Amino acid sequence: MEPVSASASPLVLLLAWSVVLLVAHVLLQGMLATKELGTEWNAGPRDEGKQPAGKLAGRAARASSNFRETYPAFIALAAGLLFTGEVSGLGLTGAIIWFVGRIVYYPLYLAGIPYIRSLVWLGAMAGLGLMFLALAF
Repeated sequence: MEPVSASASPLVLLLAWSVVLLVAHVLLQGMLATKELGTEWNAGPRDEGKQPAGKLAGRAARASSNFRETYPAFIALAAGLLFTGEVSGLGLTGAIIWFVGRIVYYPLYLAGIPYIRSLVWLGAMAGLGLMFLALAF
């Protein structure tokens, strides 16, 4: 367990691309809501609590919320792996599984595909579990 340069780790690249994935969630959710509710709603303070009623905008919002529920754990685990120098093996495999799972999950959720979407979510969670195991043992 020898510390390595953070810039030498694929985990840093995964962290960077995870931010792109977060921004993609936010942008698509916002675009779909604005398409439905209009630019005045988007530019305004949204005090009335109005929410999009369309399926796709609702799915995008829920998928984004779901992503943001696991994202802090990914960041914390990746940072822990970088800090301890555990930047390959089980931890890196888990990070890749989480990242790919989150990419695959998004279109499945938007398309309204049940069961497979849930399996992909479980796979992404297993990726977090592998990252945890690499840190804990």
